[in-house]
Amino acid sequence: MTTPEKPQQVDERADLWLAPTELASWMSLVRLAARLPWALDAQLQRDAGLSMVEYMSMAMLAEAPEWTLRMSVLAEHTNSSLSRLSHLVKRLESRGYVRREPDPSDGRFTNAVLLPDGMRKLESAAPGHVAHVRHLVVDNLSGERLRRLGQDAERILQRIDSPVR
Repeated sequence: MTTPEKPQQVDERADLWLAPTELASWMSLVRLAARLPWALDAQLQRDAGLSMVEYMSMAMLAEAPEWTLRMSVLAEHTNSSLSRLSHLVKRLESRGYVRREPDPSDGRFTNAVLLPDGMRKLESAAPGHVAHVRHLVVDNLSGERLRRLGQDAERILQRIDSPVR
């Protein structure tokens, strides 16, 4: 029985740990991924009485033709499970912002529809939300750095969405 040489063990183990500069960058990204959604949610809750996912759901509906999306599509766009989205839409329905209806092209599906009161709520929340996004992110980076950040985020998202590991 032979044992591997020590340098080979060190090389194999080195892949298990991040270098100090990699670790520092990774921890900054982890903190950003945790704190940015919280900061955006806190501003929306305080100023508009909406959670970030409620705002995003209504914004996705506002961009859709006839302010309507299948619940499954909306769940995908907001990174929510159908169950979680169903509870969220139920809350928005109770506030008169959204309604659910059977999909006329296929009754097996349910559509979420943004209502005029929901659009008004979204329009009243948007200026404060956009100002906060500008303050935290957009105005904090040069145009080139913001463009690169967007490109880097897309690369990571593509890797996450890729079925190959």
